[in-house]
Amino acid sequence: MSWVAWVAVVAGALALVAVGLGLWVWRQQRRLGARLAGPAPAPAADTGRPAGQLVAFVANPSKPDVVELRAAVRKAASEQYLPEPMWLETTVEDPGVGQARSAVESGADLVVAVGGDGTVRAVAEALAGTGVPMGLMPLGTGNLLARNLDVPISDPLAALQLALDGTDKPIDVGWLRVERWESQMDDDIAEAADDLPDDTDKPRDHIFLVIAGLGFDAAMVADTDDGLKAKVGWIAYFMAGVRHLHGRRLRVRLTLDDEPVQQLRARSLLVGNCGKLPGGITLLPDAVLDDGVLDIASIDTRGGIAGWAQLFGEVVLQGVGVRNEAPGKIGRIDHTRARSARIEVAGGEHVQVDGDIVGRASVITARVDPGALVVRVAR
Repeated sequence: MSWVAWVAVVAGALALVAVGLGLWVWRQQRRLGARLAGPAPAPAADTGRPAGQLVAFVANPSKPDVVELRAAVRKAASEQYLPEPMWLETTVEDPGVGQARSAVESGADLVVAVGGDGTVRAVAEALAGTGVPMGLMPLGTGNLLARNLDVPISDPLAALQLALDGTDKPIDVGWLRVERWESQMDDDIAEAADDLPDDTDKPRDHIFLVIAGLGFDAAMVADTDDGLKAKVGWIAYFMAGVRHLHGRRLRVRLTLDDEPVQQLRARSLLVGNCGKLPGGITLLPDAVLDDGVLDIASIDTRGGIAGWAQLFGEVVLQGVGVRNEAPGKIGRIDHTRARSARIEVAGGEHVQVDGDIVGRASVITARVDPGALVVRVAR
């Protein structure tokens, strides 16, 4: 077949996938609506935690079903003899940092993030270092931290029950700092966390809990259509990524801890705290949330589509514990570990933290804060 025919076949396959995913999303929403209209979760078993814990919910009101969830939360709290829960909604000006801090100041024993990855980052920004645990009710597209903590993704009431009667687990927190061009950054969470002007050139920290990076992955996130993402979920990232397969390779200067500078060619450079992504992909198979180190992955391809195909095979194989150490690969992902990293790229590149684009930067650093955040997980 000609290349035109191949393109037509691929386009048709993608269209079928999009339609199938659209039907799946519709069915999931129908099921969720039915669950929210039904009875609240059964009272939790005795977990040894003192009765009467005050629970605060920081909710993104733009997410679907939030109104119904608030009613279900109040009903669950009443049936489990808990005090009236606090319900604090995010705003355009403050995506959840101030609300979570207010909850802690009011004596909350648990703060639950109700929303997507951005809401989780905002609540974590406020809770890091306080010892107050964070629960998750995922309502986003990626739900990255929830996937890595095995929190139910498509059942918010099950996630609520886990938050109420789970166990506390300290995890590491990653901080990405823009050393150059901070004034060009646009991260509402970092800006809400300090008293500096939004357009300051003073370096500030940007929290990440899963993966931060620059290059192909960040360009893909930046180019993802929000409307398509709302319809078909994470597959929208894949469709945006296709448009960047022939982007330029980066020239990277990488410094890990106190080691000498490395010169790399790469499509993406990722710094991770954990490694599960949507679609059953494990990008960083050695990453552990509470090991006190960051996992760094350099992703590179040559040879056009063939290189990307080999890279995809590498990712799939490493997800099941198989590593291909053969030299001369045209698609490869190389792993290393460190407590800190400094990354320099000429001209600046898009930077993302947990799937949120924060701008373009030419010099960034990343560090790990071991055990800084307590999260509620299954027993």
